[in-house]
Amino acid sequence: MLRLHRPALLVWGAYVLGMAGWMLWLRIVTLDGVRRDSDSCARNGGCVDIESAMSYGTALSTIGTLVSYLCYGVAAWAGAALIGRELERGTAQLAWTQSVTPTRWLTAKLALPAVALVLGTTVLVLLYRSAWAADRSILGDEWYYPDPMVNRGPLLVAYALCALAVGALAGLALKRALPALAVSLGFMVWFHLWLDELTPELWPATTLTGTAASRLPMTAEQLDLGAITATGARVDDLTCFDADADIDYTRCVSGKGFTDLYAEVHPESHFWPLHLMTTGIVLAVALLATTATFLLLRRRAR
Repeated sequence: MLRLHRPALLVWGAYVLGMAGWMLWLRIVTLDGVRRDSDSCARNGGCVDIESAMSYGTALSTIGTLVSYLCYGVAAWAGAALIGRELERGTAQLAWTQSVTPTRWLTAKLALPAVALVLGTTVLVLLYRSAWAADRSILGDEWYYPDPMVNRGPLLVAYALCALAVGALAGLALKRALPALAVSLGFMVWFHLWLDELTPELWPATTLTGTAASRLPMTAEQLDLGAITATGARVDDLTCFDADADIDYTRCVSGKGFTDLYAEVHPESHFWPLHLMTTGIVLAVALLATTATFLLLRRRAR
């Protein structure tokens, strides 16, 4: 089994080491250079070294995307090479006629990749969290962006395991490598993008009114903004959100005939509830795909 998985394990190990090395370089070397440039710029007139800050933020954003979407590659490999190719060539059926039962064959096929994925993604999560949180004054992705939402916790691990299960199910159902690759990859792309859109709805938002609604913290994810009329209806009018002083706010609201302003937001404290709710959905899909794979295998092996 180790010989069979050797090429995939080597590629996965190289990928993890590459991403880990890149993040460590950013965290230790690049960030230190950005801070030195900013300090030097501040001593010479109080300027801000935007170019250095953006270079760090852009590099970290690129890493975040590569890490977040690794489940696509896992699904494609699991569907095409891990299961689909074995059934297409008949090597799986040959193994079943020997001393290896179909259930044991599939368990061994999935166990080693699952362990490697859990270990590798855990390392990537820990390093990404360190690099992302190193200095939030530097430009970069906010906590509610899709990539940090995935990469800063167990959701990344869940996506990798889900992709493995979906790929195995597609390979077993289609019994051909290329169709299984296409189906498993297509499903994970759709599922990932769909959950990115759904995530803000998985936890109740916080409603702010008055001046608190018009002076939101930079770290808050804005879901809905507007004004409240005398009848209690909400209207999409952002005119009074530009008022800086309290007296300007009061004049604007009364002049427009509004009673208040409102803002539906997710504060930064909502990261873990949103993250864990999404993780639960992904793990549920992974469990369903795994169960369906073993049930289908039992039916096919009769």
